Amino acid sequence: MLYKQPIQVTLFTIMAHSSQEHTKFTLSAAEILANWLYSSLIAVLTPLLVLHWATNSLLKKPGFGSKRLSRFGFIPRKTQPTSILIHCVSVGEVNIAASIVKRLSKLDPKLTFTLTTTTPTGAENVKRLLGDAVQHLYLPIDLELIMGRLLKRISPQQIMIVEVELWPNLLRQASRLQIPVTVVNARMTNNSVKGYQKMGLLFQPMLRSLHKVLAQGQRDYHNYLLLGLPEDKCFLTGNLKFDLDNGKNRSTNSSSLIDHMKIDGRIVIVGGSTHDPEESILLDAFKMIKERFPRAILFIVPRHPQRFSQVHELCSESTLNTVRLSDKPEITDNTQIVLVDAMGLLNDVYKVSKIAFIGGSIADKGGHNALEAVKVGVPVLMGENQYNNPEIASTLRQEGCLINVATAKDIAKQCLIWLEDEEMRQQAAQSGLDVIQRNQGALDNTLIHLGFGIQRQ
Repeated sequence: MLYKQPIQVTLFTIMAHSSQEHTKFTLSAAEILANWLYSSLIAVLTPLLVLHWATNSLLKKPGFGSKRLSRFGFIPRKTQPTSILIHCVSVGEVNIAASIVKRLSKLDPKLTFTLTTTTPTGAENVKRLLGDAVQHLYLPIDLELIMGRLLKRISPQQIMIVEVELWPNLLRQASRLQIPVTVVNARMTNNSVKGYQKMGLLFQPMLRSLHKVLAQGQRDYHNYLLLGLPEDKCFLTGNLKFDLDNGKNRSTNSSSLIDHMKIDGRIVIVGGSTHDPEESILLDAFKMIKERFPRAILFIVPRHPQRFSQVHELCSESTLNTVRLSDKPEITDNTQIVLVDAMGLLNDVYKVSKIAFIGGSIADKGGHNALEAVKVGVPVLMGENQYNNPEIASTLRQEGCLINVATAKDIAKQCLIWLEDEEMRQQAAQSGLDVIQRNQGALDNTLIHLGFGIQRQ
């Protein structure tokens, strides 16, 4: 087990924000200077960011509409005060935030939520998962005046930051306004520790301003303590990804993927959340696999939508028969590659697959969430870059549900082993489901530390 299971509790809606103590602190002269230099750099870069937005807005690129102006402090007039502000970087963090919002909304329907993201894909995921149940804004650029304006406008009782992204002026303004900030499902890699240690004058004030850090794993808990976070602020609550519901119901777009695609009887292999050069490696591996299983079909789901056209060109040049999902294609026996060029469909693809490769793991991106595939009974392959979720990857690997690969030959070899021995593949898939079952409970732990009362059964 990755962490100690919590005592069984029944949660009830007693918000304790008003009774929470919020420690004020002062900055040293050196820390004030460091923050001034940081803020000056952000201020200098801001006109360039505005120009970038204006250019892409004129080109009508997705994600660069007027709503993105909140990045520069232009908060929409309809923006309302909120109970809880949750900041997410992008898609994965939004998934976690959505699970918290849904649980808290059941506990207390009076609570209101504002979710901020920094990417258009994150914004799309907020809309897909939560719709109008929450208020969404792009997190402003980290300038004191703009951050202060945002916090005064929405007046949250508390702030949650999901996993990463500690912004000096956001935390400084929250401290001034006595708004407690908690990092939930907190992640702190070894490389991040080295970086923050080099920026001590900027990082230490952020650390002091945090109300709590709820670490997802032992590495993350240890690293926050190593950086100087007091033990009474740091708690090992487990990884919320084990508690995520992949969605028993299909997504709103799934009918175009599953119901209208004739893939019955086809062996589906998925490359999920891929980066360059993982697509080309998968294509090479698939050519080897189809020699033994000619009716196999490869679904490629790039991580970033701006790469859809690039990946389509790569697939087309591979001589493999390729279709784009956005074209609503007719899948024939000759179809070999399906490029999923739409957001929010990865889980639906996993549900019809036999084997999944998890992207960002051969490419040096730390590896994306393997549990999305494991939860629907799919064994996974990953490259050696697994530092985003090392304990999850290690546990899945020990149980035989995750196999490390480095080359196209490695991928093809393991796929053939599992495809030629269905019992072995199913055993690997079941071991992954068992891991998930044993490690659930992080959401209850998190809610307790967020200030909700508990009642022992």
